[in-house]
Order: sequence, then structure tokens, then C-alpha cells
Amino acid sequence: MAEIASLRPQANVPALNGNRLEVVTFTLGEEEYGIDIQKVQELRGYDAVTRIANAPEFIKGVVNLRGIIVPIIDMRIKFALGTPTYDQFTVVIVLNIGGRVVGMVVDSVSDVITLSAEQIKPAPEMGSSLDTDYLIGLGTLEERMLILVDIDRLMSSDEMGLIEKIAA
Repeated sequence: MAEIASLRPQANVPALNGNRLEVVTFTLGEEEYGIDIQKVQELRGYDAVTRIANAPEFIKGVVNLRGIIVPIIDMRIKFALGTPTYDQFTVVIVLNIGGRVVGMVVDSVSDVITLSAEQIKPAPEMGSSLDTDYLIGLGTLEERMLILVDIDRLMSSDEMGLIEKIAA
């Protein structure tokens, strides 16, 4: 199993299939992000959620998905990208990470893109102003720049507390 070791050796970087990485791309505000397609279980429209008392603001609540109670995280709130709006384009990306199912609210889902190892650049060091621990790197595709999120690390972080720590 080949890994993008040159990017961030300590990161939980997804495996490349034949030097390629398939990502689902989505938007939050003006930026476009990508996550490993292998973590995506399904895409759903945004429905009303059941709020949980004293939950962090970015956890919108929970939904019952075919008998499984799924926490729903609003990524706009999590990444401090302004006030979210929920419309016909809002999508919940249902993820399966470490055997846990989690929903992630995004503004819209763009498409599925295959990136080669050459198209994935390391995330620049931004000092303490931006935590790059949750980034795999930046994907470049013609004029587009994708922020590649290490969704395993993000969802298992201490502040999220939704998924058990994933062994690196």
C-alpha cells in the first residue's frame, strides 16, 4: 500500500491506488475542500436534526439514519467560516470512520476527482494561526485548488470527541 510519505510523515494519509487518490469535493463558503472517497458512506440533503443539550455549537444535533443515531457536525461553524445557511444545495456527507457513522454538513458537494501524487502539495506551515494537523495537503487541478482534509484526524480530535483516536 503506497502512501504519500513525503507530505506529512506523521499524518494519517490515505493510501493511493496506483499513485492516485479519489476525493469527494465540497464547498464551504468560497473554498473547495476534498476528503478521501473511501470514508464517504452516502450523501443526503439536510433535514431537521434533534438538538442535544450542552453540545458544542458545531454539533447541530443527531438524526436517525435507518436505526443508527448519527451526530451531525456543521463544518462552516467548526471552521469559523461565517453563519451557515441551509437551502436546497446544503448536503450532509455521511462518513464511516473507524466503524462510527458521522454526518458532516457542507454548503454543496461538487464532484469526485482523482488526483495523482504530483497534484498533491504539502500544506504550508501557517504558524499558530491555522492548525494544519487536519490537512493532508493541497490538491491542484488546473485552476482549482482543493484543501485536502484528513477527515480521520479531524473527527477523532480531542475537541470533536466523536470517534475514538485512530492509531497512526
